[in-house]
Amino acid sequence: MPTPRLSLSLAALLGGLSLISAGGALAAQSDPAAARIESFDSSLLDVMKGGSALGAKGRFHKLAPVVDSTFDIPLMTRVAVGSTWTTMSEADRAALIKGFARLSAASYAHNFDAFGGERFTIEPKVETRGLDKIVQSHIVPTKGAPTALTYRMRSGPDGWKIVDVYYGAISQLATRRSDFAAPLAAGGAKGLVAHLDALTEKLLK
Repeated sequence: MPTPRLSLSLAALLGGLSLISAGGALAAQSDPAAARIESFDSSLLDVMKGGSALGAKGRFHKLAPVVDSTFDIPLMTRVAVGSTWTTMSEADRAALIKGFARLSAASYAHNFDAFGGERFTIEPKVETRGLDKIVQSHIVPTKGAPTALTYRMRSGPDGWKIVDVYYGAISQLATRRSDFAAPLAAGGAKGLVAHLDALTEKLLK
C-alpha cells in the first residue's frame, strides 16, 4: 500500500503504523505486556519502511518469526477452531497451528506495506482483567481520526503474548472463528488447512 490500507473488514488487520509516542515508551518501560506491543510495533515499522523493496513475501519472511514470538498462536488457533479441536489428531492440530501462523504473518505483511507518517500510541495505563492484561493503542494518521486497537495479552512460559486483537468492539478471534466454520464443516481439519493456505497465498501475491 503506498498509503496504509484500512479496510472495514477488521481494519484489514490495519494499515499505517509509525513512530511510537513518548506515552507508549513510558507504558512499555513500566509494563511487560506493553513492552511486547512496543517491540511488535517496531518490527512492523521496519517492514513498512522496506515497503515495495521487500515485497509481500519479503515482509512475510521478516514478520513470521515476530508474529510467532508475539502471539500465542496455538491458543488462538484452538479458540478459532472451536469445540472440534478436541476430536482432532495431533497431526491435524499441528497443521492448523502452522497454517494459522502463516495466515497471521501474511495478513500483517499484506497490510503493513508502506510508511506514510502515521503515529502509533500506547496508553500508559494497562488494565488487568483476571489472568489477562489489556493494552490499548491507537494508530494516528497524519490526517483524520485515529484507529483504536486493543490487545488482550496473557502470560505464559515465554512471557506476555497476544491472545486477541479488538478493532473497536470487534474481536479478531471471533471473526476468524466465523470465517473458519464453513470450510471446517465441509472438509474437516484438512479442509480448513487448505482454506488457510489459500488465504495466505492470496495475501502474498
